[in-house]
Amino acid sequence: MDPSVLLILTLLLGYLVLLVRGHSKGHGRLPPGPSPLPFLGNLLQMDRRGLLNSFLGFQEKYGDVFTVYLGPRPVVMLYGTEAIREALVDQAEAFSGRTTHAVVKPIFKDYGVIFANGERWKVLRRFSLVTMRDFGMGKRSVEKRIQEEAKCLLEELQNAQGASLDPTFLFQCITANIICSIVFGERFDYKDQQFLHMLDLFYRTFSLSSSLSSQVFELFSGFLKYFPGTHVQVCKNLQEILDYIGHSVEKHRLNLDPSNPRDFIDTYLLRMEKEKSNPNTEFHHQNLMISVLSLFFAGTETTSTTLRYGFLLMLKYPHVAEKVQKEIDQVIGSHRLPSLDDRPKMPYTEAVIHEIQRFSDIIPIGVPHKVTKDTVFRGYLIPKNTEVYPILSSALHDPQFFEQPDTFNPDHFLDANGALKKNEGFMPFSIGKRICLGEGIARNELFLFFTTILQNFSVSSPLAPKDIDLSPKESGFGRVPPDYQIRFLVR
Repeated sequence: MDPSVLLILTLLLGYLVLLVRGHSKGHGRLPPGPSPLPFLGNLLQMDRRGLLNSFLGFQEKYGDVFTVYLGPRPVVMLYGTEAIREALVDQAEAFSGRTTHAVVKPIFKDYGVIFANGERWKVLRRFSLVTMRDFGMGKRSVEKRIQEEAKCLLEELQNAQGASLDPTFLFQCITANIICSIVFGERFDYKDQQFLHMLDLFYRTFSLSSSLSSQVFELFSGFLKYFPGTHVQVCKNLQEILDYIGHSVEKHRLNLDPSNPRDFIDTYLLRMEKEKSNPNTEFHHQNLMISVLSLFFAGTETTSTTLRYGFLLMLKYPHVAEKVQKEIDQVIGSHRLPSLDDRPKMPYTEAVIHEIQRFSDIIPIGVPHKVTKDTVFRGYLIPKNTEVYPILSSALHDPQFFEQPDTFNPDHFLDANGALKKNEGFMPFSIGKRICLGEGIARNELFLFFTTILQNFSVSSPLAPKDIDLSPKESGFGRVPPDYQIRFLVR
């Protein structure tokens, strides 16, 4: 080899070694993990099937707390129920920071109730909880709203007369209308074209954000953001939804009655007016827009996706659906709508809903956290602002808490006497200070919609149960169930 080429290669190798050493010194004493390359991070060690499979492989080698370099930045991974609880509950304040997935960051930035940090997050979360409770969340009035929406759904399914249909948009409509009644003060007809278009944007955005290309973008967003790709379409979709929200906010502003706020937007606008002389207020237009987008999106897509997975599982395991219907017949009968008071008397149905949430594993990697200060965790030093991924899928499939983690089995949530039992590994809404804002309303929706449908209809598929494939259509930051056809047959 030419001596000059050998010298250049030697100098380059030395430079790379210095870069790696300098990189690690600047990041405290992080948990172990695969050795990164400058800029590329751990790209070369990643599993082609996506981030979650990569993290599983790393956990087997490095343990339940490990560091992965997503491109140039270190991210601490929390794997398994115990590690996640130790961080998000036992050291809740330190792990209460939030970061945003790169593919949606240009839209959400650090605004809104879900992705804000520090005092902004505390102020917006407190306001959102109080306001949403005032307009139905957590009160008996939300039960009535869900029951009314369930009746609209029953009418729609009866009109289908047992024809095969894709349930995607129907399940989106019913969940969206509950959050819309709280945020926008109205519900929408299932044939409303603008409403359906918004729901289609939600569906496509959730699918695109969960694609392999979005996972690659997470590694190299600083570079890839200058090129065409999935991230461009995601931002375009979200911006169109924001434009819709902006028109609604303007209509609210024009018709605002200070003595009679109708919904979340009205209440926020009144708070904006009250604090307009405060230069440091968090009640400004940007936080309003992103908070409404966050609530609208999260309140629609996660619950509707869970319902879609749930009824696909009922097609796959018809004996489970039959047992649920038997319990419905015994406790509720056929002459009244299910109510939340029925829930404690229906342990098997509750166990099935819990198992649907566990098995469907809608947000497998969790929404990213970051530490709010230099934090000692399990003997490691995690510097302030380091990203942390609580891998919720690892808790929901934790063999210490679920005897058959990869099998759909409602017995995971039933004790020897058939009563519902608590399971520490069950955290589909996450845990700690950043637990999902809408957990209560989502649980109510799942119970009332699920039981109302099975009270009135049996379900069937064009495929035999053994031929039904449960594999997700996309599996990244979210899990998107496969497309399927279902028939709702009047009982």
